[in-house]
Amino acid sequence: MKFSNILVDGVCHLAADNGSGLKDLTAAGFPLTMDEVIEQNAVAEASRYLADSLPVVENPQFANVVNRAGKIVCVGLNYRQHAQNAHMKTYDAPALFSKYSDALVPDGTDVELPPWEATYDYEAELVIVIGKKAWGISEEEAENYIFGYTCGNDFSCRDPQMRSGQWLIGKTMPGFGPCGPCIVTADGYHPKEGKKIRSYVNGELRQDGTTADMIFSCTEIVSYASKYISLNPGDLIFTGTPSGVALEGGKTWLKKGDIVEVEVEGIGRVRNRMI
Repeated sequence: MKFSNILVDGVCHLAADNGSGLKDLTAAGFPLTMDEVIEQNAVAEASRYLADSLPVVENPQFANVVNRAGKIVCVGLNYRQHAQNAHMKTYDAPALFSKYSDALVPDGTDVELPPWEATYDYEAELVIVIGKKAWGISEEEAENYIFGYTCGNDFSCRDPQMRSGQWLIGKTMPGFGPCGPCIVTADGYHPKEGKKIRSYVNGELRQDGTTADMIFSCTEIVSYASKYISLNPGDLIFTGTPSGVALEGGKTWLKKGDIVEVEVEGIGRVRNRMI
């Protein structure tokens, strides 16, 4: 099942797609929001509202994948080839950093590149959506704490990122965490199978990787993060990016007018224009 938040006359509606097209659950009378579906794991309840007679939503305007942006946790250097090509060492545990809540924006949003910096980069990522409170859980338990997955772009500004050992200021400018267009529920999605993950700039393929190249799996990441961060329903975890970013050399930094798309197999694409 795929769930999306869409805007209808400026109001956020919950929509879902079970294979027959995106349909407006809110308009059909379903009473829960995306955040409530995640917290209550109300997938079965939502599916009962997906009648064949419901019209398919055409040309939806997407809103943020979660209604309330909670924690946004990120993992650095989690793809072997990317770390090698960027000449950066990998770690014995997931390298965690964060973004602030105003970094989260939906598919279709324009992303501002402030003029006082220049080294703007893209990072295609699979993003975990936490389904229930996780604190100190094991890797074996972690799968039960994942509600689903979405596409994300961990936009980065490399010069400030590298000024110190703290990556925060190069990672969390407003709009630097697009996610969407939907959340795919975990019951039918398995990243360990190796899902293709790509990015495009103005239609040119920049990254072409697979989640099979991840150093730490999604369950390892959730378990490790939960030892130090209390994770809550709706929290997001960006799981790292494959090779092909501009930082590695041979590609140009992002500039005003560029269109950046991130595609994750089985989920969809999130597309944003740089302004």
